[in-house]
Amino acid sequence: RVNDHVPVPGPYQVRQRVWRIVAKRSVVTAGAIERPIVFPGNDRPGVMMASAVRTYVHRFAAMPGRKVALFTNNDDGWRTVEAIQQAGGDIAAVIDPRGKVPAEYQALAELSDLRVLSGGVSDVKGGVDGVRGVVVTDGNGRTQQIDADCLAVSGGWNPNVGLSCFHRGRPVWRDDIAAFVPGDSPKGMTTAGAANGEFSLGACLRDGHAAGAAAAAECGASGNAGEASEAGDEVYAISPLWQVKAKGKAFVDFQHDVTASDVTLAQREGFESVEHLKRYTTLGMATDQGKTSNITGLAIMAEATGRTIPQTGTTIYRPPYAPVAIGALAGHHRDENFHAWRLTPSHHWAAARGAVFVDTGLWKRAQWYPQPGEKDWLESVTREVLAVRNGVGFCDVSTLGKVDVRGADAGTFLDRVYINAFSSLAVGKARYGLMLREDGIVMDDGTTSRIAEDHYFLTTTTAKAGPVMAHLEFCRQVLWPELDVQLSSASDQWAQFSIAGPNTRKLLQELVDPSEDMSNEGFPFMGAREVKLRGGVTARLFRISFSGEIAFEISVPARYGAAMAQNLMIAGRDLGVTPYGTEALGVMRIEKGHVAGPELNGTTTADDLGLGKMMSKKKDFIGRVMAGREALTAPDRQVVVGIKPLDQKRRLRSGAHVVPKGAIPGPETDQGYVTSVCYSPMLEQWIGLGLVERGRERFGEVVRIHDPLRSEDYEAEICNPVFYDPEGARQRG
Repeated sequence: RVNDHVPVPGPYQVRQRVWRIVAKRSVVTAGAIERPIVFPGNDRPGVMMASAVRTYVHRFAAMPGRKVALFTNNDDGWRTVEAIQQAGGDIAAVIDPRGKVPAEYQALAELSDLRVLSGGVSDVKGGVDGVRGVVVTDGNGRTQQIDADCLAVSGGWNPNVGLSCFHRGRPVWRDDIAAFVPGDSPKGMTTAGAANGEFSLGACLRDGHAAGAAAAAECGASGNAGEASEAGDEVYAISPLWQVKAKGKAFVDFQHDVTASDVTLAQREGFESVEHLKRYTTLGMATDQGKTSNITGLAIMAEATGRTIPQTGTTIYRPPYAPVAIGALAGHHRDENFHAWRLTPSHHWAAARGAVFVDTGLWKRAQWYPQPGEKDWLESVTREVLAVRNGVGFCDVSTLGKVDVRGADAGTFLDRVYINAFSSLAVGKARYGLMLREDGIVMDDGTTSRIAEDHYFLTTTTAKAGPVMAHLEFCRQVLWPELDVQLSSASDQWAQFSIAGPNTRKLLQELVDPSEDMSNEGFPFMGAREVKLRGGVTARLFRISFSGEIAFEISVPARYGAAMAQNLMIAGRDLGVTPYGTEALGVMRIEKGHVAGPELNGTTTADDLGLGKMMSKKKDFIGRVMAGREALTAPDRQVVVGIKPLDQKRRLRSGAHVVPKGAIPGPETDQGYVTSVCYSPMLEQWIGLGLVERGRERFGEVVRIHDPLRSEDYEAEICNPVFYDPEGARQRG
């Protein structure tokens, strides 16, 4: 993303896995990082990078301040002025030390009666509560104070030279952008775009296209790379200003609290070599590796020693570019030593039955249970699906995130978190819910049950158990601390099993106390309550279905998880009970058109998933306003549909592109892709879900499925995503 704000990883961010990628050629387009200007008070809350302000305005529709001052020594900073004005914000003043403002921005200033000052910011008024004013000093030493509650700063852009320097490439200084760019890159590596000092969109596209075409040609590709996409070339001119000299602390390296005076002290103490400077002051050490601070520190040292920045030199950049936990680098990097893992309560029971396991985050989950005589996984999974559809089966779903929500305001809290209402949910009932991120994109889904007036039990997807818990705590502690709500993670407290199929009630009647009413009237669809099991153990029972069959999820204390699996087998022996794994679970959810991870991919809205009608118009909730943005409500968005090949013997694969029938596959004709696939025992063919432009208007249309990675191309029909029992009669029976 050209000239977009690139956040620097904090000291506690880690990567959980280390990948080794073998490639013939690599094209590095890792962009650039905006750098600050050093001046006293630049550590105040409310002093931000100009590109970060643009990100808040463009991406999150949030104005960082009521009156924003801008301090920039380059043309790119003026783009933030345009962004704020277009969003209706107030610009207190623009401080541009270059004296002569570029013509196009001079016209902008005159048109909007914008206050433009020459000079530099010499102080920032305010404290921990934020910015209250900005002091500007001109070239003659005169000062004036500007009322502002936010200061946006742009000192130019630093191309990412780290990845080439890791291979001992030496960066080269360019006066026109006042920055280093990669020099002689190692064999097989090419740098393009903003990482190569090309800061306009048009130049990035041309540079990237040329580098990609050259890399493909060197790898032996003989095809025509075509023409690069076209875009305008924004003007980028800069007059370097590294430091405004005035009284007070002026920070250079914010991660290590290195100030400008620390750099000049190093020079006076004789530590003029950049490597000595780095170790004397800790400038650019640790996880930062100089991403944000090195150039500014070098400039201050260069001035102090009477040298140029290229003469001063650069420090050695050390990998990794993003911080990696030491634990990820230790061990053999294979099998159980590759990453941490967790076991479900029924793991050892499942292992004894020969289950094949799959890594789901940190969890080991039973994927399928092969039986003697079955030649492959598909035969095992098909058997498990048919056993559930025609009888009864159970699956360990203990890995779902579980959160207890208690307090007098618990219903109000959930109303604000979810798009649909939960304060109106009756005690003893469950409801499906969808939560959005602040930008209007779907974050997670799950069911929430009301155990008592002030007690809800919320479930999340396995992958989002941690992030959702953190999100809920942020909402409780930061957004609405006035609400009487308490949260506790119960994910490890309960072992949970999904029991599904026409004979589910018969199986449960062998487990629960005879006094429990398990009839359709006594325990209706979406019911939820505590029940007594034979033997006196109390369990929670939820009548919810992911399979489309009559189904219950039963929760028992985790210590009883293995015993529950054993007792389900004993109680269901005469019913032909079948344990099933995540593959069969996935097949049944695709047959029912239920969305999961591949559809909740961080780009989809509630309406994209066919759940737009759930969005309440009677209450506010996180993401409501942002979900109404023009781009997120456009009629040509890709929405969830069903896809089935016309040739029933054809295997559908996820990732394949959807192209109009008769069209030539390419970026211009690409209308979506297949997200989830399975072989459906009920339809006796491969089926899938996909995200397709205007998909709900196109049921019955024949399209082309293009899969260049597997050299497959065939026709398929777009259809309703609910392939099996669209009326939902079976799950309510």
